[in-house]
Amino acid sequence: MATKIKNDLKEEYQGIKYILTSTMRTKLLLSIYNESKNLDDLRIELEKPSATILHGLKELENLNFVKKVQKYYQLTSNGYLLTTNMIKLIDNWYATNKNEDFWNSHDLTAIPQENLKNIYLLKNAECISSTTSNLSKAYNSYTKLIENVEELKITLPIFSENHLRQIVQLIQEKTLHKLELITHQDILSLIHRNPLFKKWLINNENVKIICIKNPLKTFLTLGDEFMSLTLFFKDGHYDDSQILIDKTHEGLKWGALLYNQTKEWRWNQ
Repeated sequence: MATKIKNDLKEEYQGIKYILTSTMRTKLLLSIYNESKNLDDLRIELEKPSATILHGLKELENLNFVKKVQKYYQLTSNGYLLTTNMIKLIDNWYATNKNEDFWNSHDLTAIPQENLKNIYLLKNAECISSTTSNLSKAYNSYTKLIENVEELKITLPIFSENHLRQIVQLIQEKTLHKLELITHQDILSLIHRNPLFKKWLINNENVKIICIKNPLKTFLTLGDEFMSLTLFFKDGHYDDSQILIDKTHEGLKWGALLYNQTKEWRWNQ
């Protein structure tokens, strides 16, 4: 079974490699991904002679990626699946390169494979880094982000008085109406010891705390219109100097998946 899977992956790799090594084949698949087009449409869009385009189309037809229906070229089911994966690959590459320093310098072992494979959803994310002239830039960006939200979902891997005081302040001001917090039992014990946090977080019917046994390595915050992420360095130290922020639907989808997987993790311990 393992050998078959390995061979299937090898074949898939060879197929994608064959497409990506040709600019024309790649452009043709992307051009007709969303709609069928005739030769004139393709010639105008790609600005290439008919002979070049027809040669590329013939290659794709031979691979059963493209078919001709009357005068229009469209993707076959295989072609559609291949192009979808190709777009995902390109977007993943773009997303990781765009925020290369953030992904390369942090521990990603706590992020599930499904999320790592879907990094392309964060292609519009912005990484904000503190500087020597503004050491609190990342933290200030976070406080600005949550200052007007009514509901928050947070995975809290550290005991940070600054972050917790900010959250309590929002609750006191009746800005934040609902909070769901996933944290480690050691962090929860420290929250219990602080009278202010105990009153406004533990003994608050609008706050739901989910305790997990294993330490967390992601500081994820989800609001209705944003998600933010901070991580740990590979040496185990928490990094408060960089924060990844995404306000798009795709970014929120990625964050919600990570949050729900962390939440489910509790029941599998």
